[in-house]
Amino acid sequence: MSSPRAPLSILDLALVNRGRPVSEALHATVDLARRAEERGFLRVWYAEHHNISSIASSATAVLIAHVGAHTSEIRLGSGGVMLPNHAPLTIAEQFGTLAELHPGRIDLGVGRAPGTDQVTMQALRRGLGSAEHFPEDVLELQGYLRGESRVPGVTATPGAGTDVPIYILGSSLYGAQLAAVLGLPYGFASHFAPQALHEAVEIYRREFRPSEQLAEPYVIAGVNVIASEDPADADAQFLRVRRSRVGLILGRDRDLSDEQADAVLASPQGRHVDQMTRYTAVGTPDVVRAYLEDFLGHSGADELMVVLSSPKPDQRLRSLDLLADTWELPARAAAPATPTVGG
Repeated sequence: MSSPRAPLSILDLALVNRGRPVSEALHATVDLARRAEERGFLRVWYAEHHNISSIASSATAVLIAHVGAHTSEIRLGSGGVMLPNHAPLTIAEQFGTLAELHPGRIDLGVGRAPGTDQVTMQALRRGLGSAEHFPEDVLELQGYLRGESRVPGVTATPGAGTDVPIYILGSSLYGAQLAAVLGLPYGFASHFAPQALHEAVEIYRREFRPSEQLAEPYVIAGVNVIASEDPADADAQFLRVRRSRVGLILGRDRDLSDEQADAVLASPQGRHVDQMTRYTAVGTPDVVRAYLEDFLGHSGADELMVVLSSPKPDQRLRSLDLLADTWELPARAAAPATPTVGG
């Protein structure tokens, strides 16, 4: 059962501020991961998105390698790799390499969504039916990492025998059912697609079958956080976040004035933004903590994957510190990849 002392982790979107260089965002990922390591967060994950100029984590494995070289203990991983975009062997080799470079620190979260639009899907050479093979692709990937290849004569090098833990990620009942059947930990993207959270977690826990990787169900749920000592400042940051979401919804990175964005937010279309950001803790540290404790209670999560949604890097670092203080995190998070598994 969840408790107010459940582990906290971070999903870093490697945000690129408008008009700023991508390199700045990539350097900021290192700063955030190092601070998270110091402050006791369990892990930092990065998501595969394509053709979005405000997100710099498209080459997920490369970014993990870079951050891994600048940290020492915190777990790092994908939240997630969109597996139908890739051959399972390629991902096994990439994450096997990461596991050899940073043993005991690498997670592999996988999803079946494209992480982009249909035109970009074609540029990725992804077919429209690629997602239909997701369960088979997960099993093939798992076999490579265990050193039990399902493809005769093909071994992942690096990769074989690294046993990089796999997490099924999703925002629908499909992912919950698959994670349960395969006995894998499950991460729900409630930070941007909250609608099916409770039903998905219920199905996952009810249908879970123990596996070699995991003895008991384990749920990670995403939640947005903006913490500030000044409530008005937190609200102002959240307004900027909501305005930026309008641009993404109306057209990728569409440049809108504040007045135009506010007009959309006040219209029926704005309800979609409000729905996407439904699970967002905004305010002073005490307010944020109370919100997260309540979220843990009704979500059934074992771990929270926090998205620090503040617009600027220094604001995200401050939000991280305030959250660590109010949650009373230990100096260092030293836990296994999936805490319910011994060894």
